[in-house]
Amino acid sequence: MGTTRRRFIAITAAAGGLPLLPCARSAPATPLLRIWTGSALGADATLQIHHPDPATADRLIAASLAEVERLERILSLYRADSALCRLNRDGVLLDPPFDLVRVLSESRRYGAISGGAFDVTVQPLWDLYAKYFSRPEAAPGGPPSGAIAATIARVDQGALEIDPARLRLARPGMGVTLNGIGQGYVTDRVVEVLRGAGVEHALVDMGETRALGAHPDGGSWSVGLEDPRAPGKIVERIPLVDRAVATSGGYGAVFDAGGNFNHIFEPWSGRTSWRWLSVSIEADTATEADALSTAFTVMPPEATAPVVRALGLVAHFVRPDGSRLVQRA
Repeated sequence: MGTTRRRFIAITAAAGGLPLLPCARSAPATPLLRIWTGSALGADATLQIHHPDPATADRLIAASLAEVERLERILSLYRADSALCRLNRDGVLLDPPFDLVRVLSESRRYGAISGGAFDVTVQPLWDLYAKYFSRPEAAPGGPPSGAIAATIARVDQGALEIDPARLRLARPGMGVTLNGIGQGYVTDRVVEVLRGAGVEHALVDMGETRALGAHPDGGSWSVGLEDPRAPGKIVERIPLVDRAVATSGGYGAVFDAGGNFNHIFEPWSGRTSWRWLSVSIEADTATEADALSTAFTVMPPEATAPVVRALGLVAHFVRPDGSRLVQRA
């Protein structure tokens, strides 16, 4: 996926809080629990699989990573041969892969749920800000309003035509990014690989985190939310059983040396947002948690509360001053 959002989620291997091994591959943590750590989609990644046969667990890890590689060939914004890059380059993609059609359809649904706050066609805004601040003479105030207005005209999820036989960008200069949903989608697909193989207890983190079943000790998996202003400091622990959690925030990537312009855009204004320092969402799937944590970063609490209630979410907000807000269904 290229540049990914910086995530402040710390995973612990057991309800009691056993830290993950930082650099181990398939290292045993507890009896029958195999742990792999590495990278996927440009982010730190972790798999924890409970299985009575270590060799089988290792094969399941290999199958999971093969699925990640397959999906990256479809969804990556930074691989010239990916299906997504071909869509952005040509403006049309015939016979698109099922996974791309599916994730774009889900993106449109979350766009509707969020009142337009989630929009995968904001890629032209990312390009605008990145190009602008790459110039030595860039003014600290950011791109001129005229350039932003011209770019917003190419941001419209409704102009992305989605059909199983064809994907089409209806306006010249449009572009799609899946950085706000792709990692969650890949996490969910890995969970399905493991579930299909009969795994009952696993924790998958391919950029976002989802638990398959409970921890094998009978308790929940423990996921710690870190303070975005003090990495390494856990401010809250979330118990997960058959649920997912994802975090988004503008701290993940900034365009300027002063750190005033980040990669979280308001689709309607073209401006970057610092409404919330970070947003973490607990949901049934990592796809949903990923998309809505992205959307909620540009939404006021009175707009997020009905979505939280309707979808059975838990939303954790951190304000720029460090104060916190939690909304529950």
